[in-house]
Amino acid sequence: MVTSDRETGPDHGRQKGGTVWKNLSKYTPIFLLLALSGIIFLLRNIHTLEKLNCQTVSTLYQFQSHIHSAFTTEEQPPVDHNRSYCGHLGLEPSAEEALEQRYLLESIAWPEPQPRLTPRPLRQTSDPAHSLFVILPGGGGREWRVGDQLEALVHMHDFQGRPKRHGGDFLLARLHSPELGAGVAGQVLDHRNGLYSAVFPLLWEGSVRVEVTLVHPSEAVAVLRRLREEHPDRVFFKSLFRSGFLSETTVCNLCLPTTRQPLCNYTDPHTGEPWYCYKPKLLSCDTRINHAKGGYQKHLLTNKESLLFQSGVNIKVRVHASGSDSVIVQPEKKDKPEMESSSVRAEPIRVTPSGYYFQGSWRALGGVAMHQFNDSSAITQCLKDKVVYMYGDSTARQWFEYLNAFVPELKEFNLHSPRNVGPFMAVDSTHNILLRYRCHGPPIRFSTVIASEMRYVANELDGLAGGPDTVVVLSVWAHFSTFPVEVYIRRLRHIRRAVVRLLDRAPGTLIVVRSANLQALDPEVSLYNSDWFSAQLDGVLRAMFRGLDVLLVDAWEMTLAHNLPHALHPPPVIVKNMIDTILSYVCPEKS
Repeated sequence: MVTSDRETGPDHGRQKGGTVWKNLSKYTPIFLLLALSGIIFLLRNIHTLEKLNCQTVSTLYQFQSHIHSAFTTEEQPPVDHNRSYCGHLGLEPSAEEALEQRYLLESIAWPEPQPRLTPRPLRQTSDPAHSLFVILPGGGGREWRVGDQLEALVHMHDFQGRPKRHGGDFLLARLHSPELGAGVAGQVLDHRNGLYSAVFPLLWEGSVRVEVTLVHPSEAVAVLRRLREEHPDRVFFKSLFRSGFLSETTVCNLCLPTTRQPLCNYTDPHTGEPWYCYKPKLLSCDTRINHAKGGYQKHLLTNKESLLFQSGVNIKVRVHASGSDSVIVQPEKKDKPEMESSSVRAEPIRVTPSGYYFQGSWRALGGVAMHQFNDSSAITQCLKDKVVYMYGDSTARQWFEYLNAFVPELKEFNLHSPRNVGPFMAVDSTHNILLRYRCHGPPIRFSTVIASEMRYVANELDGLAGGPDTVVVLSVWAHFSTFPVEVYIRRLRHIRRAVVRLLDRAPGTLIVVRSANLQALDPEVSLYNSDWFSAQLDGVLRAMFRGLDVLLVDAWEMTLAHNLPHALHPPPVIVKNMIDTILSYVCPEKS
């Protein structure tokens, strides 16, 4: 059939198209009904989707994550200045607890520059290069003997060479003899006028050398104090929430402002320890999968303040001696005269370190006799029929890793735990030895921890039977450095109560408490993990466990007295001495 051009022209096309749309419009309600039915079906069967093949779901989730990460950057919480509520979250302390807290805070109170001015220019701050120390004469003129004390007077000056007139500088001191493998920590006394006394016990014969280090000038300490109180969230955390194909990540912390969005409250029901995450927009709070470190807030300092944190200038820099930095120590004299007071202190004091190194080995002062466990068989015999529980941060995990690597009979049981996170377990079935490690509850800056594995140490201790064949190791400090001290006091209070309960029901249990230790510092690390933060926490820990039947492993003095560089995770030779200290208590030598 032949069709004319008029039938196939534009007017005919428009007429035909209009007819098609007119016919389709009749079915619009049907299409809407089908779409609505599909949505209802998906919502009703959302849990069925979770039962799909695990690998398929994982692949789809990874694809979704790649797409999401391609268009978004890591979320950082907004800086919230003048945050003072962090230490007061959770249960209010009782009158007795508040009294103890006040005492603890007073015991670690740090001298502040007077008057408290805005940050001083760098030239008016403490400069180790212009400062000096002088070894004061001994009790017998210029003679020192074993059993005496040596004192060095430190004079702090600013960058213009002017003497400082106030205290508050953070100084470390040690006495050592490199050729003897000997060293001991000194005690630094702040006279609050720019002068400091570094006092050392003389414990071995021979040449000894004084070493004084400025960790932070007083002006930098004032900045660190401000950061601790105003920016407890400068390390932030995150959690992944997931249900089926849907996932969200939100910021978490001990301290979160409630003005941004609703919170998920993960406060522990047994201890009352608080923890919060921002509620996901589309998921419920009970869909949390894991916990992880989110990152570090930047740009916390002004340009003037940043000058106070310079490597090689005013962070862990040696203060040099005016004159000799060493003396010769003679053998102990039987008839020792009364100790004379110095020109600085009206009354002499006696320093009592927890121990010292000699020939590379730690010798504890007080307690059981120390002995060396130099081969794995000695450790195996000591730990035979023992269960060792280790709770805490990575410094406790380091002890687990040392024993697991050094003792071949210990075989690690694969719990499919994330690397460097745990929990971990090692077993020696022949000698009936069980070794376990678990990290403490939040805050903890590990990469990724499964939410169900986030457990508080106090709760774990309450689940132990204990007894003479049980050793419990606690190391909880490194992840609390960014928070107000009240947060750490509350955590230790719960742990201490659990320790008391454990010792009451199982008096033979050996409880080991590991102190904080020194670490390497640079301008960035100082703002989050400064040794000054650690020293404050360490003072609280020692006070709170004083008088209890526990063993304190003094990691602070063991890292200060040693000649190796400071590190968050001390080198193996120091770890060995720590393990030897514990085992000397587990298996004391019989007289």
